This record gives sequence, structure tokens and C-alpha cells, in this order.
Amino acid sequence: MVHNTFPLTIEKQVLHAEYWQPENPKATVVLLHGMGEHLGRYKPFVIPKLTANNYAVLAYDQIGHGKTEGKRGHVSNYQLLLDSLHTAVLEAKRRNPNLPVFVYGHSMGGNVVINYALKNPSQIKAVVATSPLLRLAFNPPKWKVSLGRFMLNILPGITLPSELDASGISRDKAEVVRYQNDPLVHDKISPMYSFPVFDAGEYAIANANTLNLPMLVCHGTGDKITSWEASKAFTDNTPKADLKLFEDGYHELHYDFCKEELMETIIAWLDAKLIHEIG
Repeated sequence: MVHNTFPLTIEKQVLHAEYWQPENPKATVVLLHGMGEHLGRYKPFVIPKLTANNYAVLAYDQIGHGKTEGKRGHVSNYQLLLDSLHTAVLEAKRRNPNLPVFVYGHSMGGNVVINYALKNPSQIKAVVATSPLLRLAFNPPKWKVSLGRFMLNILPGITLPSELDASGISRDKAEVVRYQNDPLVHDKISPMYSFPVFDAGEYAIANANTLNLPMLVCHGTGDKITSWEASKAFTDNTPKADLKLFEDGYHELHYDFCKEELMETIIAWLDAKLIHEIG
């Protein structure tokens, strides 16, 4: 197993990135984490499952997160999130020019990979999105939304607590505690990081019919953070996307009681796409 840490640079912004390559990789997966977390949270389970099945993995801490430099919970514009993914995809191709590249994003990362697939599909072969942030699973108070939109115009970089209820992460209480005790997890978010992401979620649902890549969307019906109904609205609007619902599953399916089934589903789906690619 080859593992290295390296800087990924996008418009003078240096991202913390890591790469894992098994002995005989059959494809590369570019992995994106969700809002407030970091790539390190995927090291105990998700990444080992992928590499054990001969998938190389390239992951990075998104802007405003983890070990990537800059203000916590803020990005100057949504396009930078897409451009960061594009840079990571090109890096994956540089490392293994003959291997197909898949992208896999969770929550806010799911929002990014879906929009990337809609706008820049030529660079990747397929997409996996788990619990994608297309819409919230709850309706924030109207006054808070109005205030946030107002702040977007005058103080787009101010960061406020996201007020995420950590108990919605997983039905496994030990995983909730692990999340709460992680020093790199934060609850900061700026108007520029939230509202453009929400708008991109609505764009994705409205434009799902333009998708021309295979996509697997996984969501738990017990998710209290992001809306599984929004994932269904997206997949209902395109024949290219498969939807797998996990009954009563919480937001982080890869750390919920269904985590083994989730990874088995993802790996079997990726393997099937590889067979189709070779065929």
C-alpha cells in the first residue's frame, strides 16, 4: 500500500490532500467529505474498504475544513469547490493515467460531486453521493433565512454556528461521541458557504434530466440533517441515477448500523461500472 500526503493548490489556496494506492488498483476514487468535517474521518472505515477492493483513493480537506489553510467554515465562492474537485480529478489522472476516475461525495461533498457531474462530466466515469445536501431535512426559521440572505450581501464571510445537532450523525452513540470529540470537526459556517450550496442543490434537482453519467445516490430515511426526499426528487428526474434508500438510516450511513451494507452496495455498484467500462 502506497500512502502519501501532499498539497493540492487551487488559485493560491493550498488544500491538504492524501492518496492511498493498493498494489493493483483498478480505478481511482476521489473522495469529498461533508460540511464541518474532514478527510481523516474516512480513514477508519471507508478508505480501507475501498483500498481492500483495489480502489486507489485521493481525498482532500475542502476549503475551510480540516488541515487545509484558511478561515474555518468559509469559502469565497461556490465555484472554488467545483474547481477544487476538478484539480483533484486531474491529479488522480496524473497519478494513474490509464485508470478510470470515480468521484464519491458525502453530504455537502455530495452536493459538489453531483453539480460537478452536471457541469463537467467528461473527466469522470461515474458518481457516488451519500446523503447529499440538496435540501435540508428541516425548515429553518424564516427570519433566520432572511437574515442569512441579507448577510450574504453585506458580510458574506462572517461565520456563525451551524447549530448542527450531532445526535443526527448516527444511531450509534459511540460514533456521535467520536464526532463530538474530534478536534478538527467544527460548527462554523458563513453565508457564502451555506446559501450558494443550497442554491446548487436546487439547481441539481431542476437539472437532473441533463445528467449523462451513471450515478448512485444513497440516503437514509431517518436522516434529520439532509433530505432523502430531495435525493428521490433528483433521481426521479433522471434515468442515469440509481437511488438506494436505507430504512431509518441516519446522516452518516458509513458510521451508522448499516455501514457494512452501504460499502458493499457502493463497491458492487462501482465494480459493475468497471465491468461495463471494460466491456
